[in-house]
Amino acid sequence: MNAIFFANSALLGLGLAMDAFSVSLVRGLNDPKMKKSGIIATASCFAFFQAAMPLVGWICVHTVLEHFKSFQKFIPWIALLLLFAIGANMLSDGIKHRCGGEEEKSRGGIGTLLMQGIATSIDALSVGFTIAEHNTAEAFICALIIAAITFVVCAAGVCIGKKFGCRFAGRAEIFGGVVLILIGVEIFVTGIV
Repeated sequence: MNAIFFANSALLGLGLAMDAFSVSLVRGLNDPKMKKSGIIATASCFAFFQAAMPLVGWICVHTVLEHFKSFQKFIPWIALLLLFAIGANMLSDGIKHRCGGEEEKSRGGIGTLLMQGIATSIDALSVGFTIAEHNTAEAFICALIIAAITFVVCAAGVCIGKKFGCRFAGRAEIFGGVVLILIGVEIFVTGIV
């Protein structure tokens, strides 16, 4: 391991964290009163999945490569469907809320957070191919670097979202739903091309 390994792992982590950052921003917008425990839970969830998916991909490369290749074509579809479902639900709740509906605005529970974590990281499975030449220790260190960077980026995203959430509380859920749908479309288009 050398400086290039660490730099490449850090850049990989930064690139993978961008979708999770966007969703973290949305979570902060939707819950401007989120406590520190919520920020830590959000950042930890995204960090876990962003680190776990490349490791799963790496394991697949070293064990069941042929099976993984057949599954890989479904990854963009799964991400699109998950993010579209979450986004459409947020959009619907936001429209009801803006129209004077009595329903409590959804803050996105643990189930939603887990679905967001999976949906934004599922395309990272293919990163297992890019780190295929790493030995076991290098793959785990790379995953830890990805997790650390994702944690920091997502915690910052929630904090930025919280800051602006108070100003845009009425529109935050609609905006968040649209952003999640667009992220799903982006993952889908990038995965298909």
